Amino acid sequence: MLPLIALFIAAFAFGTTEFVIAGVLPQVADGLGVSIPTAGYLVSGYAGGIAIGGPLLTLATKTISRKALLLGLAAAFAIGQAACALAPDFASMLLLRIAVAVAHGAYFGVAMVVAVGLVRQDQRGMAVALILSGLTVSNVIGVPAGTAIGNIWGWRATFWVMCALGVVSIAAMAALLPRRTGSSRRPVSFGSEVRVLARQQVWTSLILMLMLMIGQFGLFTYITPTLLEVTGLGEGLVPWVLLLNGVGATIGVFLGGRLADWKLMPSLITMLFMQAVTLAVIYAASPYPVPMVVAITIWGGLGFAIGTPIQTRILTWTADASNLASSLIPAGFNVGIALAASLGAAMLNAGYGYRSLPVVGAMAMLVAVAVALASHIWEWRRNTMPPLPAAAE
Repeated sequence: MLPLIALFIAAFAFGTTEFVIAGVLPQVADGLGVSIPTAGYLVSGYAGGIAIGGPLLTLATKTISRKALLLGLAAAFAIGQAACALAPDFASMLLLRIAVAVAHGAYFGVAMVVAVGLVRQDQRGMAVALILSGLTVSNVIGVPAGTAIGNIWGWRATFWVMCALGVVSIAAMAALLPRRTGSSRRPVSFGSEVRVLARQQVWTSLILMLMLMIGQFGLFTYITPTLLEVTGLGEGLVPWVLLLNGVGATIGVFLGGRLADWKLMPSLITMLFMQAVTLAVIYAASPYPVPMVVAITIWGGLGFAIGTPIQTRILTWTADASNLASSLIPAGFNVGIALAASLGAAMLNAGYGYRSLPVVGAMAMLVAVAVALASHIWEWRRNTMPPLPAAAE
């Protein structure tokens, strides 16, 4: 358990630095002498670094000891945060954020593989859940704390605190991770890494990931104006609703881990359908504050509960050549987030209004139900078994 806690600390650090920028964006824009929309590229640039640079770095470092690589990525994080705190202008800040994002993308891919390798087969879901919870807890605790620090002492102080957190994660992993964590006797060829992506359990899981992101971020990207204009909440109440959503997500990620270890595909199919129903409820309840807040909390919990078994399934079915596939998990999520936000913008620009967003999400979830059900039936009829993990040193 202690090695997983060490991996969680670094996941929390990476998650906080990705999302906290939104909380201090006006101060960063002012401090670097750019407009707020221009400063917004610090968000999209980070997502692009994860999606593109993460898989490339993972493949380039596949022969390095996993513990050494994780320590190196955490060191890159800590150095990157210090450099961001000292950034003299916007261009350097953007480049530094992208560099940290590349380390972020590689970290989560490697950490997931290491985490499932540290536990028994029937504990893989909870291992994935613990790493993934670093992102949810960062939203509940890290982002508000980082924003408060920025408001009191300035945005550069936020990055100095992130640097300190990076140092803590380095110390924790150095002390708690086994020396031969995730090492492999033989390097896996690039061809083998690509071929495992052709397994239907893998590419169907990536489709499920995309549908999940449309169901989540098509609405979440515009959740604040939806709550203000459709539900009629006051501005002061919106952060509390987002906090409840984050708490629901944190509970959901561990629930999803339990279900993934119990009956992965039946649980996944059921939760996808429940999420479709929840999004339909959000559409119906959106003008009514109390039902809307309850639905938003459940929606956040289900979203992360679904994400855990999807990732567990990908890692299980690529255990013999996991480098590329594992790095595609954070990359896929970020591509899905960008696509979902763009689809939501297109719906709004077409004049459909904020209430249309959960409807699109519900449709995406029904597509996911159909894909998951077909994949499960195919797997059951052929009685296929997951591959054995690559041999460890």
